[in-house]
Amino acid sequence: MSTILCYRGRTVTTGDLDTIRALLKAHPDASRRAFSQRLCEHWDWRQPNGALRDMVCRSLLLALHRAEHICLPEVRHRPPNNAIVRRRPPPVAVDRSPLEQPLRALRPVELVAVRRTPLEGLFDHLIAEAHYLGPMQGVGEQLKYLAFSQGRPLACLGFTSAPRHLAPRDGFIGWSPAVRRAHVHEIAYQSRFLILPWVRVPHLASHLLGRVARRIGADWQTLYGHPVHYLETFVDPERYAGTCYRAANWQELGLTTGRGKDDLSHRPNRSRKQVLAYPLHADFRRRLGALA
Repeated sequence: MSTILCYRGRTVTTGDLDTIRALLKAHPDASRRAFSQRLCEHWDWRQPNGALRDMVCRSLLLALHRAEHICLPEVRHRPPNNAIVRRRPPPVAVDRSPLEQPLRALRPVELVAVRRTPLEGLFDHLIAEAHYLGPMQGVGEQLKYLAFSQGRPLACLGFTSAPRHLAPRDGFIGWSPAVRRAHVHEIAYQSRFLILPWVRVPHLASHLLGRVARRIGADWQTLYGHPVHYLETFVDPERYAGTCYRAANWQELGLTTGRGKDDLSHRPNRSRKQVLAYPLHADFRRRLGALA
């Protein structure tokens, strides 16, 4: 049977399409949500904790519907899109006077993990206000750091769960698809890095990248019960040169495809990003299962 779609680790074949169409015909009055749950039960498609993969299944069905492989029932309810209507973090008073000093004059620079602490609101406000990508809305596991000097915030560093599939990274590590699925949660993706606009301190960015690399594995272990062994990020070459990453010994692995994670057209639809990596251990490939 030929493959129609691969989505979040699930391969949909022509046989699967026949099953979905038959279930749709057998349950014409089911809502999209109810049908998604029924299909998950039929496939026994579950999360590691046993819960149905209902939300993922709904997205898969919508992709098939948009590609005209199936015809879903009409939408009955449109809840607000939290990613759109989510309110911006409340303003926080911070010292915005220009800070232009050598790094040695600011030491010691304190790096604080603020996820699930009262300082997380300050991180969210600063990112929403000053980062060109806007608020950090990553899904899955997250860590957020604030850098301070004498109580004054200097920078924000945010990490989330890594993209499921990334060809330059997967080839660099030496992952097979099965090993990638088993170990991708042991990679942290830096989704936000912000030196506050009024801070002009040479070498601060690379200094912070080095500092966070020395502690993030233990911090991730404390918060989520497992470490991370490898860091990665994207740099848009149309905007930035990525100089601070190179100064901190991150490695360039190549460019993204420019298609995004839910692409069905196999054509670039956004700018291609440079993929940069920082293994946290010399034996990172063994820890990530590539040499097992």
